[in-house]
Amino acid sequence: MRRSLGLNILLAIAGIFLLVLVVLPFWWVFSSSFKLPQEIISRTPTFFPHSFTVQHYAGLLTRSAYSTYVVNSLIAAIASTLITLLLAVPAAYAFFRLEFPGRQALYRIILLAYAFPSIVILIPLFGMFAKLGIIDTLPALIGVNVAFALPFSIWMLRSFLASVPREIEEAAVIDGAPPTVILRRIMIPLIAPGIASVAIFAFISSWTEYVFASVLIISDAKRTVPVGFSGIIGQYQIDWGLLLAGAGLAVLPVIILFAFVGRWFVSGLTEGAVK
Repeated sequence: MRRSLGLNILLAIAGIFLLVLVVLPFWWVFSSSFKLPQEIISRTPTFFPHSFTVQHYAGLLTRSAYSTYVVNSLIAAIASTLITLLLAVPAAYAFFRLEFPGRQALYRIILLAYAFPSIVILIPLFGMFAKLGIIDTLPALIGVNVAFALPFSIWMLRSFLASVPREIEEAAVIDGAPPTVILRRIMIPLIAPGIASVAIFAFISSWTEYVFASVLIISDAKRTVPVGFSGIIGQYQIDWGLLLAGAGLAVLPVIILFAFVGRWFVSGLTEGAVK
């Protein structure tokens, strides 16, 4: 009993520590974005704002191209998410529920491609895109995002497909349903939490991608939010107010996404882990 109580106390302390570790940076960004510049750079930090202003948000939207960056990021993230889902769901179903020659070898090759660091293929990928004439275009960035999100998305859907009894598919086959109908009418509704998990993963991966966006996108009109932040950070000085306001607004799409499909994401992770 005493040992169980001590373990519960340790778990509670660890949980509180992780909560503070995650929540505190977000609070610091949001609260500081409403502080006056003097309070932001003050040597004595303030946990709660002693001043309140929205000048940083007003300046961010009027003196910078932040709204353009947001639109570009939304286009890239939404398109990458939709394409990843359209490819990952049938690919995962083919790999883990159908039989065809070379299935295991092809699956291992896809996972092996995901294991390579992105920086390794940055230069050859840039050269290939330059020959295709798609440098400084959002389709190039979308293609890269899909290529890196797809292998992990296929692997993530594996446990969800494994949780569906094969008897359901066998009954559909007996009734004469082809694989496309089985996937569309039976499997997709049953693995909806897994699809939601893949969608959130693909969206966040695209929304936060910086390395390829900073190299493939050249013009300011095509920049995404992470790359657009580099224009806020000057060579000799940093406008901390604009930077904090931009970081605060950059988190909003992710929060909104979790507000709508967060419960699917959590249930998807737990169902995929248990079944």
